[in-house]
Amino acid sequence: MRAEDVVRAPSTPLDAPAFPAGPYRFTDREYLNITYRTDPEALCRVVPEPLRVAEPLVRFEVMRMPDVTGLGDYTEAGQLAVVEYEGETGEYSISMHVDNFPAIASGREIGAFPKKAGRPRLYVDQDTLVGTLDHGTLPVARATMGYKHRPLNTEQAREELTRPTFMLKKLPHYDGSPRICELVRTQIADIVVKGAWSGPARLQLFAHALAPLADLPVLEVVSAAHVLTDLTLGRARVVHDYLAR
Repeated sequence: MRAEDVVRAPSTPLDAPAFPAGPYRFTDREYLNITYRTDPEALCRVVPEPLRVAEPLVRFEVMRMPDVTGLGDYTEAGQLAVVEYEGETGEYSISMHVDNFPAIASGREIGAFPKKAGRPRLYVDQDTLVGTLDHGTLPVARATMGYKHRPLNTEQAREELTRPTFMLKKLPHYDGSPRICELVRTQIADIVVKGAWSGPARLQLFAHALAPLADLPVLEVVSAAHVLTDLTLGRARVVHDYLAR
């Protein structure tokens, strides 16, 4: 294989890449979002400088993605904090738990999504929309919302999903020292909101050593949304280099 072909390959193994280069188009991407108030001191312990905790608000999300170009069919769950950076309000992605390896690998390598393996689900149980996250056989989170109780303004839904998202990308040298340590920013711009609803909601978090979502306890559910979209992810860009001298 020629050197230029090695450079052009999207990932290893070269003869069977772990993921294609993208961009990735999501069709019928479905969200259950529950925003809740948490302990401010606990939240400050997991949000890195130079981000600042604007309010002690966290969004727990479960996303069902049945049709993703290049990546297939998968589900994802995550936790995001409301933050500010240089006067701009956005969200910091604390963790993401995914049931699809190409989505994990591409999210971490192409972007800076903090993805690891998990067992999320999003489904309807009679009159209730249910989002769950398990790590192995153990429960980590269970979210419930009344199924399509009332319409949600599509612009409000779009605003929530297109907030800037900040993420931390860390990669080591072969000796274990940090090679990349960056704060990056991304934002969804290419999105079609196909439906949006709200309703009564609850969220339970269960203590787990390797999926510590419960370290940010649920003090009050602030809002809930069920949204159906088509969208394309935006590219990430570096906004802060922790290794810069």
